[in-house]
Amino acid sequence: MKARVFITLKNGVLDPQGKAIHHALEALGFSGVNDVRAGKMIELDLADATSEADIEDMCRKLLANTVIENFRIERLESAA
Repeated sequence: MKARVFITLKNGVLDPQGKAIHHALEALGFSGVNDVRAGKMIELDLADATSEADIEDMCRKLLANTVIENFRIERLESAA
């Protein structure tokens, strides 16, 4: 089974990477971009018996800094 974990900064946390992307887009002539927030996506290849609770524990203990980041888990359908 595969799962994707999407990690984003919480609202109110400064995002210097997002600001840099925003400025670069403006410099390249792209208008209409009001704000950019950068995050990360981690894809896990897991044993089929891995529970949602286990994945959440992985996120809380290692993958996300829950003080400043939120996470969302998405399980992927197996291609059989």
